[in-house]
Amino acid sequence: MLDKLVAIKEKFEYLQQQLSDPDVTSDLKRYMKVNKEYKKVEPLAIAHDEYKELLDRIAEAKEILADEEDAEMKEMAQMELDELQPILATKEEEIKVLLIPKDPEDEKDVTLEIRSGTGGDEAAIFAGDLLRMYERYIDRAGWKKEYIAMTASSSGGYSKVILQITGDDVYGKLKYESGTHRVQRIPQTESQGRVHTSAATVAVMPIFEMEDVEINKADLEWDTFRASGAGGQHVNKTESAVRVTHRPTGVVVECQDGRSQLKNREIALQKLYARLYELQKKEHEDSISALRKTLVVSGDRSAKIRTYNYPQNRVTDHRINFTKYNLTDVVDGRVDEFIEALQVASNAERLKATEDE
Repeated sequence: MLDKLVAIKEKFEYLQQQLSDPDVTSDLKRYMKVNKEYKKVEPLAIAHDEYKELLDRIAEAKEILADEEDAEMKEMAQMELDELQPILATKEEEIKVLLIPKDPEDEKDVTLEIRSGTGGDEAAIFAGDLLRMYERYIDRAGWKKEYIAMTASSSGGYSKVILQITGDDVYGKLKYESGTHRVQRIPQTESQGRVHTSAATVAVMPIFEMEDVEINKADLEWDTFRASGAGGQHVNKTESAVRVTHRPTGVVVECQDGRSQLKNREIALQKLYARLYELQKKEHEDSISALRKTLVVSGDRSAKIRTYNYPQNRVTDHRINFTKYNLTDVVDGRVDEFIEALQVASNAERLKATEDE
């Protein structure tokens, strides 16, 4: 373990030097890339220093026990050894988690889609509640958001909302939110006080760059057409909707959510990247251990992942059987406990998978 950390420490020191190099600091794009890598390696470099200090102190205590004749000194050395051994074991477990290869997608920005599901007007209202929950979470995280499409419901909620979110480690945090979210409460329209169950779906898709997926632009076939459905004169009278076909795979993506053809092309291309990346990822996953395919990271959007029960002030994540009785805080954007619990469960599964290989 120390050997791995030494190599990482050396890389950290090299990146530190790079950040002071005039050739790097004068090139903003290169500087940002080096700085991003520096921040990624920094926790392990710190862990190296702490781990090495523990090992040195333990070695020193053992040396005193072996060579020292003074009884009082030996007693003090034994006390220190007894204190340091459990700290070392804890530190080693922390380092094992830090050494788990990170999902390269975690640092990506995302497209977040919220759509009302079963439950009519109540489902649309719930979709609006989820939007406000994520808006507050995004604001607290210091991320930026851009609204791409919003289809309001007559009930006061939304049948569909699409926004793009940019910031640090956005996909790494929000990827666990993909799936069907279920609400149990008494709707305002319910005259007899009965609890109803409604649902809304959340889809979190990483925004890919061209270099992330091998796509030859010559393999793309673009078509434009008039958008259908509600939207007023602009949507119906201009060919703002687009369709892109990837000839080698036959994957077809359409988009009419944006206000302009240019924005729809951008969204369609991102969706195509995501679809093709998923195909590549599936081919890779099919060739490795099934232990890597955990419920937490499966991205199965048909599964009911979380229930918000208003009468009991309860929120339950069904993937990890995690329940908190603080629904008011959660819908106010304090989703951190759930995201952190899912990350811990995911890391535990990935650690088990790497140890079994």
